Amino acid sequence: MYKTTIYIMHIVLAGGGQVEKNQDLFCSGKSHKMERFLEVCLLLLLYDEAGYGYGLIEQLEYFGFSQEDLNVSTLYRTLRKMEKENLVLSSWEEGGPGPKRRVYEITDEGRENLDQWIRILEIRKARIERLIGRYEEKKQK
Repeated sequence: MYKTTIYIMHIVLAGGGQVEKNQDLFCSGKSHKMERFLEVCLLLLLYDEAGYGYGLIEQLEYFGFSQEDLNVSTLYRTLRKMEKENLVLSSWEEGGPGPKRRVYEITDEGRENLDQWIRILEIRKARIERLIGRYEEKKQK
């Protein structure tokens, strides 16, 4: 028996965008679970400025991750994995009067990966919108 979970997100498409036939819709070697969505969100959060664990958790709420659902160990495990894949870099930073904290920043490879994922999500969004549109047409009949 298969268990299916559907996650829907809203991304604004700039300039429309066409889905080309036989276009590769997947990043090579990537699984497509919620963990990957978390990675995309983290890359976007780190796009303009470096971030640290607890600050990133707070910002992830914007994308639908609650602090109760996303524990710190999941976040740090994901960030370590992303660092091994050269998507982010980390360094230790003095945190004022408190202990040092690990700060993360996106790499050039991480920016390229984010570009690929956004294109994939734009295509998926267009397909979902067509499906919902067709459903709404049938529902009105």
